[in-house]
Amino acid sequence: MGSALETLCGQAYGAKQYHMLGVHMQRAILVLLVVSIPLAFIWFYTSQILKAFGQDVEIAIEAGKFIRWLIPSLFAHGIIQCMIRFLQAQNIVFPMMTTSGITALLHILICWLLVYKYSFGMRGAALAISISYWINVLLLAFYIKLSPACKTTWTGFSKKTLQDIFKFLKLAIPSAIMICLEYWSFEMVVLLSGRLPNPKLETSVLSISLNTCWMVYTISVGVGGAVSTRVANELGAGQAQKARLAVYVVTAIALIEGVTVAAITFLVRGVWGRLYSNEEEVIKYLSSMMLLLAASNFLDGLQCVLSGAARGCGWQNTCSVINVIAYYVVGIPLAVVFAFVLHIGGRGLWLGIICALLTQLVLLVLLNLRTNWEEEARKAKERVERNGVSTIEMAS
Repeated sequence: MGSALETLCGQAYGAKQYHMLGVHMQRAILVLLVVSIPLAFIWFYTSQILKAFGQDVEIAIEAGKFIRWLIPSLFAHGIIQCMIRFLQAQNIVFPMMTTSGITALLHILICWLLVYKYSFGMRGAALAISISYWINVLLLAFYIKLSPACKTTWTGFSKKTLQDIFKFLKLAIPSAIMICLEYWSFEMVVLLSGRLPNPKLETSVLSISLNTCWMVYTISVGVGGAVSTRVANELGAGQAQKARLAVYVVTAIALIEGVTVAAITFLVRGVWGRLYSNEEEVIKYLSSMMLLLAASNFLDGLQCVLSGAARGCGWQNTCSVINVIAYYVVGIPLAVVFAFVLHIGGRGLWLGIICALLTQLVLLVLLNLRTNWEEEARKAKERVERNGVSTIEMAS
């Protein structure tokens, strides 16, 4: 839901309505904290939910223990996402990199203390994540409060935050649907792996594959965030052609990054599994999966940056439909067919994901090719003016 700020804050900054950035961020934080409450209850009963879906009992119990200790991070994560979008819209990147670096270094120490020193094990690892998230929140909050760079965009807490929440939700809900539909499909693949003949092996390998995919995905997320900001800023400023040029440039960057990452993924196929496990069965199986991971990493990188551009334009509704088609009409059904009908196993599940990514990429490319950028600039101007007028009315 915080991704709505990529559109709202980015376009407001481009239109020089700087005061609106702080209002948008506060409103988003409030909404995300409220939404996190029911999500926390769902996380608390994760074990029971997994067992109800027929997952291996031992896996369900351990997953439930881990995620219960992650609940504090849920609230911190929502706040962080809003702060990141607030700063990102202003092209303030280095401070975020610094606070993330400090948090990462502290996380190593905290993780060691809780996991090994005090022998909390898996619970300690989850608690370390929660503590690190809150440290990052505090660091970013101090920066926003004290930095001269945010003087015009952060003017303190405002009652205006409580107004126009439904306008925010009109963009935030499609934003959440757009991203969640994609993320959930990957998680669903891991859940489905628990129903295969050798669930512990399949779940282990698919979990490592997913973790590898997310690690590489962070590169594309960074590039996608950059193009989202640039496109939103340019559209907010009425510079339609510059917005289009930004999409073309970032697509070229994504192609280069995708080929590089795919090549590295393929080259390390024989040793990558040893970073996660000492069991030869897991290492060998993962090695056979790496070619599929290379293909999915390439496609995922391209669709990620195009999705970022879409968020900058405010196309969340359209992208939600695209993701439904790609992942739930094409991807997951094919994954089930490959894995359970054709008996390809975990590789079949990941083949379904590749089909989904390919479908999503084709639809996003077609969407961008058919875009009238002058029209998008006009829509951005209208959106910014509506929010600005609303704020003036509330102030009066």
